[in-house]
Amino acid sequence: MADLVVLGFSDREKAEAVLRLAKDLSRQELLDLEDAAVTWRTMDGKIHVRQTYNTTATGAAGGALWGSLFGLLFLMPVFGAAVGAATGALAGKLTDVGINDHFVKEIASTLEPGRAAVFALVRRTTPDRVREALRPFDPVVIRTSLTKDREEELIAALQGV
Repeated sequence: MADLVVLGFSDREKAEAVLRLAKDLSRQELLDLEDAAVTWRTMDGKIHVRQTYNTTATGAAGGALWGSLFGLLFLMPVFGAAVGAATGALAGKLTDVGINDHFVKEIASTLEPGRAAVFALVRRTTPDRVREALRPFDPVVIRTSLTKDREEELIAALQGV
């Protein structure tokens, strides 16, 4: 089962740097993310969300492949690819996997202008190494699905206590 961790940051740049760090930690096999997102609130109050897993693009690519295969059967591969890509993109857009979009927007709406947050759905981690890598970014734990004891342990480790 994956654990959800939402970390707050003083600005968008720190949050995006942490997302890049998470990808690097993934390559080192210290962190296995099921899904992640970054959200920030501009000074004028607008909320922006960027998901790392794009279901629309994935659906379009899969749809184009299957559409081409069916198109070949009926001697219309280009038409089949186009119809398959459109159908796959629509299906991908309607599919919500990983972190719930409504939840992301709900938390983002609580951010102060100029602040940002990173949402991580974590399958597996090497906690001590990940916490050590995150500490320089001064994250604030906004919400988790961890037990109370594990959440308190995470907060203390990120604060360097």
